[in-house]
Amino acid sequence: MTHDVLRVGVVGAGVMGADHARTLHRSVSGAVVVAVADPDAARAAAAAAGAGGARVSTDPAEVCAADDVDAVVIASPDATHPALATAALAAGKPVLCEKPLAPTLEGALEVAAAAAVPGAPLFAVGFMRRFDPGYVVLRGAVREGLLGEPRLVHHVSRGVAPGPGATSESSVTGSAVHDLDVVPWLLGSEVVEVSWHAPAAALAGDPVLVDPQLLLLRTADGALTTVEVFLAARYGYDVRCEVVGSAGAAVLPVPARLHVDADLRRARAHDADWRPRFADAYRLQLQAWVDAARGGPVDPALATAADGVTAQRVAAAAIASMRAGGAWREVSA
Repeated sequence: MTHDVLRVGVVGAGVMGADHARTLHRSVSGAVVVAVADPDAARAAAAAAGAGGARVSTDPAEVCAADDVDAVVIASPDATHPALATAALAAGKPVLCEKPLAPTLEGALEVAAAAAVPGAPLFAVGFMRRFDPGYVVLRGAVREGLLGEPRLVHHVSRGVAPGPGATSESSVTGSAVHDLDVVPWLLGSEVVEVSWHAPAAALAGDPVLVDPQLLLLRTADGALTTVEVFLAARYGYDVRCEVVGSAGAAVLPVPARLHVDADLRRARAHDADWRPRFADAYRLQLQAWVDAARGGPVDPALATAADGVTAQRVAAAAIASMRAGGAWREVSA
């Protein structure tokens, strides 16, 4: 990089891409959004306007190769990640790629291979929960031994409604993949086995999307983890985590929420989606990535392409279990 600030191109101007562009513009130092690309010109223009008036392109590949772009944030649809990530890396640009690296293990391996070439630019995967202050505190309690030996982890991820085109498989690769990354990160132990389950009513419902789903993970340390993924919980966006150890238990702290007492009731509002809940995590992740892309030290919390592959291996095993009716599946190396 030869400029005082990192000139960032954002590829994908949907909900996630627009949010990244806006956060970079408003809350991250050392960077400026210079381009926003999306095949939908109106959507790209709206995201660019919220990021200080960056130039608009309908060609994501053009932004990945552009001379006026130093680094690229990829927030396009999952299936486009491998081609765009490898193109940006080939152009010598640091990349922050939203999770997952790809919808398939093969695609994730393709990106990881490009990121592992000697001299390749910085590459990070958007597993932003590693930067969430609550998760950081919970991980500290586990790693410091305050709970004794971890025995059980209970993880819950609920949303209001599934996104367009959601399937049973994409519920794992696009949503549960956060849990598949954060659980071994919390425990310091890799996932070695997984099994997939669903309630009878869910199995008898939509043939394309089974929802909710329950994954059971076994990590190398012998701990068991339940991962509930419920895309259509309806009542709000809700993420919970509890780690139970041999000497105690700890629950993920959540951001402050206003409780209102009125009409003989106590109420607390829920977020409509993930953005308010993880706003700090996204901001901190983007700042760490920008700092590293500008030549500073690489924050160890930044997930690597190899981390992305690790999570995708677990997802692939979970999908194999899904197709085998819930049988335990080993996570291949």
